[in-house]
Amino acid sequence: MSYLSWSIEEATRVLTPLKNVQGPVLIALQAIQERFGYVHDDAVALIAETFNVSRADVHGVLTYYHDLRTTPSPDRCIQICVAEACQSVGSRDLVAAVEKKLGKKIDQTYSDVEIKSAYCFGNCALGPAAMVDGQLIGRASVEKVTA
Repeated sequence: MSYLSWSIEEATRVLTPLKNVQGPVLIALQAIQERFGYVHDDAVALIAETFNVSRADVHGVLTYYHDLRTTPSPDRCIQICVAEACQSVGSRDLVAAVEKKLGKKIDQTYSDVEIKSAYCFGNCALGPAAMVDGQLIGRASVEKVTA
């Protein structure tokens, strides 16, 4: 994925259309991360100021949601569903195969890839499910996930 470099000016442009949204903090954090790939430290103060909430409120939301990140992401992100429905159709074996092929462990971030466990993409009928760089994959295999 390709992201823009952090700038306060671009962040302000991202937040401006959200000014009339009710409960905007989570939406604002997601929009910032979508644009820059992570939530820069300065974005916390900018969001707090823009939406007239405390920095503590913004920081609380930022740290509560595990999908929000405060450091730039590696070029590649692999998420594998490990919820019950996917486990019943082989997600544990998929995790082991991906770890073996890449020589890296799940729930770790490396300079080139992040491999994470996830809990349900809502794609249970096509399990095991995975998401690679934001792209949902049904009936995931080691070949599909590491391609």
